[in-house]
Amino acid sequence: MKMVPYKIVRAPNEGLIAVFDLGGGTFDVSILEISNGVFEVKATNGDTFLGGEDFDNALLEFLVSEFKRIEGIDLSKDKLALQRLREAAEKAKIELSSTSQTDINLPFITADASGAKHLNITLTRSKFETLVDHLIERTKNPCKNCLKDAGISIKDVTEVLLVGGMTRVPKVQEIVADIFGKSPSKGVNPDEAVAMGAAIQGGILRGDVKELLLLDVTPLSLGIETLGGIFTRLISRNTTIPTKKSQAFSTAADNQTQVGIKVLQGEREMAADNKLLGEFELMGIPPAPRGMPQIEVTFDIDANGIVTVSAKDKATNKEQQITIRSSGGLSDDEIDKMVKEAELHAQKDQERKTLIDIKNNADTTIYSIEKSLGEYREKIPSEVASEIESAVADLRNAMAGENIDDIKAKIDAANKAVSKIGEHMSKGSGGSSGGSQSGGEQAPEAEYEEAKK
Repeated sequence: MKMVPYKIVRAPNEGLIAVFDLGGGTFDVSILEISNGVFEVKATNGDTFLGGEDFDNALLEFLVSEFKRIEGIDLSKDKLALQRLREAAEKAKIELSSTSQTDINLPFITADASGAKHLNITLTRSKFETLVDHLIERTKNPCKNCLKDAGISIKDVTEVLLVGGMTRVPKVQEIVADIFGKSPSKGVNPDEAVAMGAAIQGGILRGDVKELLLLDVTPLSLGIETLGGIFTRLISRNTTIPTKKSQAFSTAADNQTQVGIKVLQGEREMAADNKLLGEFELMGIPPAPRGMPQIEVTFDIDANGIVTVSAKDKATNKEQQITIRSSGGLSDDEIDKMVKEAELHAQKDQERKTLIDIKNNADTTIYSIEKSLGEYREKIPSEVASEIESAVADLRNAMAGENIDDIKAKIDAANKAVSKIGEHMSKGSGGSSGGSQSGGEQAPEAEYEEAKK
């Protein structure tokens, strides 16, 4: 909603706008695209634990420390003194946005045996910036991640809009200019933008404002659990809603007549590490070899954020679905926590996913090779069959471990062994190629839905 008052105050050109919102309690950054009067959110990011209060606390700690250094008295346990210090810190922070230094005078802040004590400190803007530098630095990564999620570079941003009282701090404005490579726009009052945006949004929710259409985005990725416990995304984080996405899956076992669909939300690579939104089963699938049935899974999110997930067997048109009326009911803090956990465990999760993918590939290879061997065993020399069986046994042993390179090598060896079926059949029959049955032909089975037992 921050862009709505921006549109009212100004008539911006079409393009990509970065909204940098550093308020009293949270920090948010959004990339929006303006086209034909429509403001579309491309990506959002931020830090729900960063805001003006943190700047006040940093200055408060400095004042307590300075007073203790000068007077030898610790004010950190004196609630009344702390309240006066906090008010003085906030006032000094505001003044330093427009002046190079300010005096903090608090008479009778406390007393000891020698009498009353007064606090009198001159604080420069430079010192204040040093005290809060670590907080301002925390705005950089969310901005970079937001640009990445939006799929754009810094040069694509046409304008930067400041929102929130903390963006009046000169150092914050410098960091914004450094991040986006251009000076932020100062044509909008940061506080008025927040107030006007809240008022307009309230009007929309009440139905009083009807000429505005809000385009929201999915806060987290949505998908299902697939073979090996992997989280397969169908709708990525920050996708504009309404949206609809379908993908075909299949069975993981021969003659499987039902599949279980687990609907998940999150950013981790493994299903168990994400939030389960719901689950259902599609039954009545005609018995067939693994990988043959085509199960179309569809995610449909309407403008209100209601998610409908369906699974349909293309052969019989049998269908089941589930409706999720809230995106997991997660708060902004919970969403932020899940995103940060995904970033923290990204490398470990990717390594785990890679291992499972290669094991799924190995399992598919074994299935395909054994199927080919069963079909052509009577038509090939026994030593060729023995070589294939030995290669399959070696591959199974490798799958028991976690050495990715070893599993890959054993897959290659098994495929090389089974290719001899094709070589022998082409020599013997002049064209029948058993090699087409090699494991590599069914590699997509790594994405097949794992059946519920």
